[in-house]
Amino acid sequence: MLITSISGIRGTIGGAPGQGLTPPDVVKFATGYAQWIREATGNDRPIVVVGRDARLSGELVRDLLVGTLNAAGVDVIDLGLSTTPTVELAVPVEQADGGIILTASHNPRQWNALKLLDATGEFLSASAGERVLELAANPAEYADVDAIGRVSQRTDWMHRHVEHALALDLVDAEAVRAQGFKVAVDAVNSSGGIILPMLLEALGCEVVKVHCEPTGQFAHNPEPLPAHLTDLCDAVVTAGCDLGISVDPDVDRLAFVAEDGSWFGEEYTLVAVADYVLSKTPGNTVSNMSSTRALRQVTEARGGQYTASAVGEVNVVKAIKETGAIIGGEGNGGVIYPASHCGRDAVVGTALFLTQLAASGERVSALRRSFPDWFMSKDKLALPAVDVDRALQQLMAAHPEAEVNTIDGVKFDLEEGWVHLRKSNTEPIIRVYAEAASPEAAAELGGRFKSELQGLLSALED
Repeated sequence: MLITSISGIRGTIGGAPGQGLTPPDVVKFATGYAQWIREATGNDRPIVVVGRDARLSGELVRDLLVGTLNAAGVDVIDLGLSTTPTVELAVPVEQADGGIILTASHNPRQWNALKLLDATGEFLSASAGERVLELAANPAEYADVDAIGRVSQRTDWMHRHVEHALALDLVDAEAVRAQGFKVAVDAVNSSGGIILPMLLEALGCEVVKVHCEPTGQFAHNPEPLPAHLTDLCDAVVTAGCDLGISVDPDVDRLAFVAEDGSWFGEEYTLVAVADYVLSKTPGNTVSNMSSTRALRQVTEARGGQYTASAVGEVNVVKAIKETGAIIGGEGNGGVIYPASHCGRDAVVGTALFLTQLAASGERVSALRRSFPDWFMSKDKLALPAVDVDRALQQLMAAHPEAEVNTIDGVKFDLEEGWVHLRKSNTEPIIRVYAEAASPEAAAELGGRFKSELQGLLSALED
């Protein structure tokens, strides 16, 4: 499977060209990106920062990518094992023209991807991404032997990332150190197993490591959801930790477990951090359409305005800039703090959350109870080979009682909650998210709309 989208070039490793992320595919898209960099910057000798997570195919894809960029006359700064937010921070500091992160984020171990950044260290716009694909589809000339690009290594960027987080104005490292927190970390055997303990130890925390060896042998499904984090929950209780922290393989998603082993809720990562930031610097917030209503409620209670964007980090960042928001992100545990940089960052999110926890003097479970209580159901169904948009139009017509938003898929706002159905940017699925006043009500609401959509899709297949 190969998917090209706003989230990058993503695919399973192996198979025929065009059917997975194969060596010819890596060369093709790396060549297109190299052409785009030169076209976008006017730089005859561009520089690109490259980093990767620990998944098994990382070194293979890195070698193909770096070799292709060099062949196209691009110099590469190779961070080696790294994280998505680390590369994002490095691009402007290194005065590079762009960056590429080799990670399939929360996808399983057989997947990898090229996440493409511009000179600001932010994901490419939709138009820039389309231009990369256009260039990749056409043959390109490579550099003469005297103009081949060079590679330089930087091995200190995760350490610099930690220092950056500790230096933020709203991070009170001394207050956190005074608490002496004991924290369990599940980094699904990827690069989070290096950078999260590094951060926590710098904050004076005792660290209990759970799946923190960066072998790429994911110990469980890497998406940070309750069903996948039983080892972390058990470790928190057994070791008497103050909290547990889970990150995905590239460390841009962040989820917490309370001291009693209960799930804090990935939706509430952004809510909690935003509430802390808003308490110090009032302003506006942004999250995508599939995120909890609780962020709107917290924002308005602090005197700010909330904006919903289309799903996708680049869309959230665009809305943050348009509204001057002081914090934003996604309900999947993605915290974007513009005072740091405009990218989801679990390192920065953790530093802010621990500062909030230290200042509140509360246990994590009590902090969670202080926020408005909404419950979300997250489901999906396979993307069929029919006109999904037509089926969604039919579903809209069947629900005249709902307030409908079609910025990204279709969102039905109802008195009892909401349902959002959209084609995924990263997987061949239709996501079905719902939120209501109880877990049972959310599951029932989402299940009802999923069943209706399945019936409409099946009718189109006949």
